[in-house]
Amino acid sequence: MKVRQAMHAGVDWCAPDTPLSEIARIMRDDDIGAVPIGEKDRLIGMVTDRDIVCRGLANGRDPSSLTARDVMTEGIVYCMEEADLEDAIHLMENKQIRRMPVINDKKRMTGMLSLGDLSHAAGRELTGELAEAVSAHH
Repeated sequence: MKVRQAMHAGVDWCAPDTPLSEIARIMRDDDIGAVPIGEKDRLIGMVTDRDIVCRGLANGRDPSSLTARDVMTEGIVYCMEEADLEDAIHLMENKQIRRMPVINDKKRMTGMLSLGDLSHAAGRELTGELAEAVSAHH
């Protein structure tokens, strides 16, 4: 199976200067745990619900003054939509990530691949291995 067959298609991104409150609202309204951050037509980071809590709130900073750039994770791991699903799963295991942007051959983001997507598309053994790997203490 290819990644494009399992991924959630149609992902939007936000600019790095997007207020954190807007990122949180998008997460709530879209029932998602990560928002890609793009600048000048390039994916530059990802803000997860954990980033908001650990890099924003837990540091005692004023959340109303924070933007996506203040809390985002840089150095994004991604996969190609034509990659084999097993390869994407192993990449997620090795990098201990629960969500991964998917790009096409034109380097355009076309979707996201999440643990939830994989639970519907992959076998229990592979999904279980991934869940164990991304849940392991870092």
